[in-house]
Parts: sequence; structure tokens; C-alpha cells
Amino acid sequence: MPILLILGIVAIIALLVIASIVFHFFGIWIQAWASGAAVSFVTLVGMSLRKIPPALIVRAYIQLRKAGIMHVSCNDLECHYMAGGDVLKVVNALIAADKAGINLDFMRAAAIDLAGRNVFDAVCTSVNPRVIDCPDPTKGRVSIDAVAKDGIQVKAKARVTVRTNLDRLVGGATEETIIARVGEGIVSTIGSSESYTAVLENPDLISKRVQEKGLDSGTAFEILSIDIADVDIGDNVGARLQAEQAEADTRVAQAKAEVRRAAAVALEQEMLAKVQEMQANVTAAQAEVPLALAAALREGKMGVLDYYRLENIKADTEMRKSIGGDSLDKVQKSEG
Repeated sequence: MPILLILGIVAIIALLVIASIVFHFFGIWIQAWASGAAVSFVTLVGMSLRKIPPALIVRAYIQLRKAGIMHVSCNDLECHYMAGGDVLKVVNALIAADKAGINLDFMRAAAIDLAGRNVFDAVCTSVNPRVIDCPDPTKGRVSIDAVAKDGIQVKAKARVTVRTNLDRLVGGATEETIIARVGEGIVSTIGSSESYTAVLENPDLISKRVQEKGLDSGTAFEILSIDIADVDIGDNVGARLQAEQAEADTRVAQAKAEVRRAAAVALEQEMLAKVQEMQANVTAAQAEVPLALAAALREGKMGVLDYYRLENIKADTEMRKSIGGDSLDKVQKSEG
């Protein structure tokens, strides 16, 4: 009797557990069954045990079946969810690609999503190409500035129409690379133009030359067209640079002239110092003459008459100089 009671209790508990499971998953199960995407109770219970929301997986599975995509199973969706992917974005991308006739399988879509790219947005861009402004106005620049060979600055704006290349989406460069390459191509094309007038007359030459360079290689996009939206004239950079160069040359010449002037002043001061030195030597020599005369008188090498005769000669010489100097001053005054 106790054994039958225990078995009855166990059976009741099992029935309650089964009833709870059926009650909990019945709505999801009946929704999947009615939509033609049947999922077993065992699968739903397994999802719950693996911490996977059954409603999310079943809803995505129903979307795929209703869209006619049969190669994706619930197990694939579970694996992608457990890997940290966005199941609904991948499912929506698969449906959009299938309706647009784009070849995209689940594994590639899951890889794109796990790589951090918005796979649904990528498919939408493949169907409906995106227009990118170059330069990007959100980065603070409103035009791409370049200088033609005649020195005139040209400001240009471009609009690049791109389409996502799903084959290169994983590992491919982003929009910033497209903008940078297009900007570089515009600067190079304008810089190689002989005159700014050639750019104004044929702005389509810029887009043609830039597009010929294959700027979309290695990126996640395919460039469909590059259109020049606006071309404007900026500063005369060549003239400004020449003026700045002339000013710099003037400053250099002034600096060199100042160096030469300083050298000349230094040389003049040096010569004045030498003159004063020579005058000092002459004065010193003149001071030795009386001493030499006195020594000659003491030693008897010169007599008193010789000394007086020398003094007379000196006086006569000074008188002649005085007379000659006065007459010279008179002549100069009369000529003046």
C-alpha cells in the first residue's frame, strides 16, 4: 500500500510538471505549429535550459519559414544567439536578401553580424545605394580645398554613391576610407590642373579621374558614381605665398646688412684703437728726444751751439707751418 501511494504521488508530480511545461510552452508551440514551422516540446525545453528565449527563436524561425527560406534550422538560430549575435537582424537580412535576389546564406550573414557590422543595413544598402557627402559635414569641414598650378585655391564638394559589397563586408574598410580616398583624389586632380578655369569649365573631369583610380578596392563598398556637387574659388594662394616669401627674403637681406654694418662698426672701432695706439707710440718716442739730447750734451757728443742751432731750426719750421696754415685757410675761405 505505501508503495502504491508513493508511486501515485510521483505520478501526480510528474503530471504536474508535464502540465506546467505544456502550459508554459503551449502558446509558443501552437503558434509555431499553426505557422507551418513546427517545433517539438523537447526543443523548447532545451532552449529554456540553455538560457535561450524560446519565443525569440521560434518567432525568427516562423519568419524564415513564411518567407520560404528552408535551409536555416532552429539549431542554427540557437547557435548564433549563444555566440552573441542578433538573431532578428540576421533573419531580417536573409529575408530582405532573398526578396531582392541577393545571394546571402545564413553562415555569411551570421559572420557579418558577429563581426560587428549591421547585416540588415548592409543588405538594404545593396538594394538601395547610399549617398555619402565628401567631406563629411559632421566632422567640421564643408569643402575639399586644393590649389591648381596657377596658385588659385579651388574648393569642391562631392557626393559619392556607394553600394554594399557583401563579399568584402567582413574585413573591408568603412565609409571613412571612401571619404578619405575621394578627398585625396580630388586634391590630386585639382593640383594637376594647369589653371582653376579648367576646373570650373569641366568639373566632371574631377569625378572621372577620381573614379578611374579604383578607390573602392579593399573597402566594404562598391562606388557607383562620384558627382561634384559644388565648385568654388578660394584665395590666391600662389600670390600670398610669393608675398610671404618676398617678405622673408627682405628680412634675411636686412639681417645680412645688419651683420655687415656691425662688422664695419667693429672694424672702425678697431682702427681707431690702432690710431690711438700709434699716437701713444709717437708721444712716447717724442718724450725720449729731450732725454737723448741731454745725454748727448753730457757725453760731449753735441755742443751748446749745436743745441741752439737745432732749436732755431725747430722755431723756423714752426713759423713756416704757421704761415703756411694761415694762407691755406684764407685760400679755402675765398674759394668757399
